[in-house]
Amino acid sequence: MRKIVIFGNSGSGKTTLALKFQRELNIPMLDLDTITWIPNLPGVRREENESEKLLNDFINENPQWIIEGCYGSLIEKVVRHCSEMIFLNPGIEKCLENNLKRPWEPHKYKTPQEQDTNLEFLQTWVREYYSRDDEYSFKCHEKIFKAFNGNKREIISDTF
Repeated sequence: MRKIVIFGNSGSGKTTLALKFQRELNIPMLDLDTITWIPNLPGVRREENESEKLLNDFINENPQWIIEGCYGSLIEKVVRHCSEMIFLNPGIEKCLENNLKRPWEPHKYKTPQEQDTNLEFLQTWVREYYSRDDEYSFKCHEKIFKAFNGNKREIISDTF
């Protein structure tokens, strides 16, 4: 049974890799953005216990899965269930480049223009990945990765 968690900075390739696995393995995928934020309300986060319930429901309903995101608090909840962990860490420049090529995400933004309006904020946030000390930071992700004793890999290139 494959239970894969993929995490890293915004623009690191999490969704791209998760979708690749989903196509190859034909198993369900959960983008943590979809359970973290209130739909069509950019920047408005759900209550943490609501996100955790949605996460647990997904895990309990699916014998195999792929979960991807950058939310350390939710990733820590997934770790005890996963069979493999992938930490994407291709560097800031690659993440910035990927964000510029990001397609419209209708589950997050009402229009492509609304998404484009948020790009400058997102790029600044990505640049701060190694200096921040929050649940979305390299420090948090590295701590989760190092603490996991199961099947894991860190990918530092932009090809997988």
